[in-house]
Amino acid sequence: TSQGYGANFGGLAPLLTMLNACSAGIGVVNIDNGFGAGCLAHRININGQAEAPPQPS
Repeated sequence: TSQGYGANFGGLAPLLTMLNACSAGIGVVNIDNGFGAGCLAHRININGQAEAPPQPS
């Protein structure tokens, strides 16, 4: 829940921590933004799908 999480400076400290993470492909969304997180997960899944090899003719 968003109650009490990152309350100091309006959540700026946790946001900066997440944005400064060194992991490749990391996504940062608001704690109450489930729709945005779902959209990001969908885009990651689409990018991870392998293209079908061309069929011989």
